[in-house]
Amino acid sequence: MENENLEIKKYILTYGSLLGGISIVFGLMLFFLDMHYQQETSVTIVNVIISVGVIGIAQFTYRKDNEGFMSLGHGIKIGLGTSVISGIMGVLYFLFLSNVLDPEMMNKALEMGINQFMDQNPEASEEMIDQVRSMQEKFSGPIMTSSFILIFSLFFGLIFSLITGLILKRNRPE
Repeated sequence: MENENLEIKKYILTYGSLLGGISIVFGLMLFFLDMHYQQETSVTIVNVIISVGVIGIAQFTYRKDNEGFMSLGHGIKIGLGTSVISGIMGVLYFLFLSNVLDPEMMNKALEMGINQFMDQNPEASEEMIDQVRSMQEKFSGPIMTSSFILIFSLFFGLIFSLITGLILKRNRPE
């Protein structure tokens, strides 16, 4: 049993680092295209495809190396572990991006959010706009943003690993 967990750790570290690295490269690409503070649907779709693909490949590789067998529990462990490693790398990238590469990124994102709110609610009073701005500022600090990155990474990692784990699971005959 202990040997099996060491084996799972190897897959988690390898594919978590791969997912984190791909995500960072994608994030740098968005930065150089000046799209890193926008919330485009296409960017979200690409991120989902990358995450599902890497988690699925990690599970498939584990199953292949494990004589063609993988339980759902092991699939979820691999997917969540991969997501944790990737999430930690994502937090480090976010801190580097927001403090070194583009220190004004959060201000730009806040202004874009306010502009979106005003476009969707043209009748909003100044008081409402100020309330929205203060809420955005509270939730845009480095600790809150880092926490959200990790929480979302784990949440979506659980969903993705559950789906791919259900597809790829093959229990050993007893």
